[in-house]
Amino acid sequence: MSMSVGELFEELSTRFKSDAAAGLDRTLQWNITDVEDGVWAFRIADGEGELIPGGVADPDTTFSTRSETWIAIAEGRQDAMRAFMTGKLKVEGDMMLAMKVPELFETGA
Repeated sequence: MSMSVGELFEELSTRFKSDAAAGLDRTLQWNITDVEDGVWAFRIADGEGELIPGGVADPDTTFSTRSETWIAIAEGRQDAMRAFMTGKLKVEGDMMLAMKVPELFETGA
């Protein structure tokens, strides 16, 4: 059974790969825009990650998508780049950081 958007975000810190984030000081943010709408940020500093429900005022990179798309990406069923190319995932801000996200988190159910 699929997890909810909130459950998947709560699990993000357990999937965070601190070694891949060494030297990063950035904040990612997700805007989920439908059934389970909400905003979640994930701050990375000195190899540590912290989930911030409700988001932050000035994230470095913001992803906007529907809950169904985000769940599929988080569970490894949808390729994030393909979702971006087909318009299912919108990205604003630091594109280089956006490209690094798959390296920063484990995916898969």
